[in-house]
Amino acid sequence: MAFEDQEARKSRVVVETPNSRREVTQSEAVRYPERTGISGATVGVIVIVAVALVTILVLFLLSGQSPADNSNAELATQQPAPVPQTTIIQQPAPQQQPPVIITQPAPATQQAPIIVNPPASSGGGAAAETGDAVIQAAIDKRIGEDPTLAAMGVMATVLNGKVTLVGTAKSEALKSQIERMVRSVKGVKEIDNQVVVITG
Repeated sequence: MAFEDQEARKSRVVVETPNSRREVTQSEAVRYPERTGISGATVGVIVIVAVALVTILVLFLLSGQSPADNSNAELATQQPAPVPQTTIIQQPAPQQQPPVIITQPAPATQQAPIIVNPPASSGGGAAAETGDAVIQAAIDKRIGEDPTLAAMGVMATVLNGKVTLVGTAKSEALKSQIERMVRSVKGVKEIDNQVVVITG
């Protein structure tokens, strides 16, 4: 340990006894340790702030994954493609000539994308999204822990407590097994099991 400051203190004390009186000089050296580094309180504050930031980031990422994004993509793919217009102009000719076909390009205007937002819930949408994220995480964890279910490749999405299962299964028993597992997760209100059974 390095010592930065050293201070010497001298004091005089008069000692009286019944027979004599004398003066005693006492000297004392006081050392003050050098202060370097970060205090424990500062380290504690930094750790708490870091944990809070990581928690907020994880919650933000989980709330950003919503099934509404998937429904917008599905609606965009379901719109019919515009049919190019074709005009055939036939000119009378004294000789036999093939007809002239002129193809006009499709109009350059595109329709604006249709944005579908989920209906606003009156009972606090943020709380429902947080609940859905917790349910989603629990379902994904259970599927990942069961090797049979993990090999199936079944995907689960949660919206307002309703779980939609999509994928394939080799038997009705496996389809029922994943539905029972999802039903046992706390907070699941309804299950839409769209798992397709493929035999053979």
